[in-house]
Amino acid sequence: MSLKILSITLLLLSVCVCCHSSEDSARPGKKHPCCPAVTTIDMSPEVVGETYHELPARPPCVKAILFNTEYGQLCADPDAQWVKDLTAKMRKE
Repeated sequence: MSLKILSITLLLLSVCVCCHSSEDSARPGKKHPCCPAVTTIDMSPEVVGETYHELPARPPCVKAILFNTEYGQLCADPDAQWVKDLTAKMRKE
C-alpha cells in the first residue's frame, strides 16, 4: 500500500469520519451529524456522489461541509478553496 493511500485512509479515519452527537430535543432519538474537526487537505478525488451537507457549528462540533467518500463521511473546511470549488461544481450539475 502506498504511503499516500495509507495517509489518506488514516486521515479519513482519524480526522473526520463523522460522528453523531447530541439528540434533538424536539425529536427524541434523532441524531445530528457532528464534525469535531475538519480537513483542509484537498480530498476532492476521494469524494463520491454529487451531494454535500453544510453543518453549522454546535460545540463540540465545528462548521463543516460533509462529503461522502468511499471510506465514509468526510468533514471539510468550508473556507478551503478546494471545498468552495467542489461545492460550486456540484451546485451547477
